[in-house]
Amino acid sequence: MKVNRLFSMLLAVLLIGVLGACSERETVSNEQDDTIKIGVLASLTGALETYGVQTKRGFELGLDYATDGTMEVAGKKIEYFIEDTETDPTTARQKALSLIEDKEVDVLIGSSSSGDTLAVTPLAEEYEKVMVIEPAAADSITGAEYNDYIFRTARNSSQDAAAAAAAVAGEGVKIATLAPDYSFGHDGAKAFIKAAEALGAELVHEEYADQNATDFTANIQKIIEAKPDYLYVVWAGANTPWNQIVDMKVQEQGIKVTTGVADIATLPSLQPLVGMEGFTLYYHTLPDNEVNDWLVKKHKERFDGEAPDLFTPGGMSAAISVVEALQQTEGDTNADVLISAMEGMSFETPKGTMTFREEDHQALQEMYAVTLQESEEHGYPIPVLERILTPEETAPPIMNE
Repeated sequence: MKVNRLFSMLLAVLLIGVLGACSERETVSNEQDDTIKIGVLASLTGALETYGVQTKRGFELGLDYATDGTMEVAGKKIEYFIEDTETDPTTARQKALSLIEDKEVDVLIGSSSSGDTLAVTPLAEEYEKVMVIEPAAADSITGAEYNDYIFRTARNSSQDAAAAAAAVAGEGVKIATLAPDYSFGHDGAKAFIKAAEALGAELVHEEYADQNATDFTANIQKIIEAKPDYLYVVWAGANTPWNQIVDMKVQEQGIKVTTGVADIATLPSLQPLVGMEGFTLYYHTLPDNEVNDWLVKKHKERFDGEAPDLFTPGGMSAAISVVEALQQTEGDTNADVLISAMEGMSFETPKGTMTFREEDHQALQEMYAVTLQESEEHGYPIPVLERILTPEETAPPIMNE
């Protein structure tokens, strides 16, 4: 009898251990099921470091805004991981694989560089993960290299081009372009050329410079020799050509310079271009809506009075779009379910209402026609609104067919 009781006791202990282990595994599994993981790729070092920091700040503020500070959606916790691509496509791919395989993220967001992004988008399709592109602008991302898992809150190069061309192009106007020699630059320049030529302008020179260049003398000299009426400059990064454009007296030779007004750090370098007519995708005083008011207020509170910069609202918009989609799917992260919810989805952002176009998943959005003017408040010129360019006006062609 004692042996039987001892055996029964040992069996009971064993069963309790097994059941406990099962219960623990179920608890872990349930916790994982109740957590949505988002992986963010950004250039936190390298040539586009400032853009990556802006995106990161905007993304974190966007989650705060979209979840009312709870960091939850549809009853599930949100956890996120931010990885530095170092503005290098190989690193970007490695970091994306780590997020997908090691962190088991449900959604990807990024990246700052079009080159980085194009290295990662095939992984989104391979692993069936929705990826929201921000702020990379190359047309090919939602064009020739499109796949169904890609959505983009960032504007693309053709949206920039439509705004830029409207500012300067017309019948018989001679144009030249200067852009960095990689996908972002080529797409941006060619999109502008196409839009300008459609308005009757004539291309007289197309120039591409090394994206890491610090000396643009030879490039600018070729443009001067072509004698255009307007020089449209596409650039991203800290190594801008503005100083040499001024030093080589481009405007004094009858060539008007036009460009997109970029981040706040570049505004002092645009001092010689006061009065220039151009465009911008964002400056914090331009949009007039409640989401932007919230962003400006919170950003200044958290970052020592700093205003949100060029790509901050993009990071915020990406976060808002993901939360909005998850609300619609009731927290279901299955890619097919998310894609169905996001195609044609409209959502409110610091730039007004954005809509993911069903055909190519490009977000249609506001842009801003501006004039550079002196500012009494700042020691540099700022963009002043001429008019809002509506999402319909700047809608790019569908290029993934």
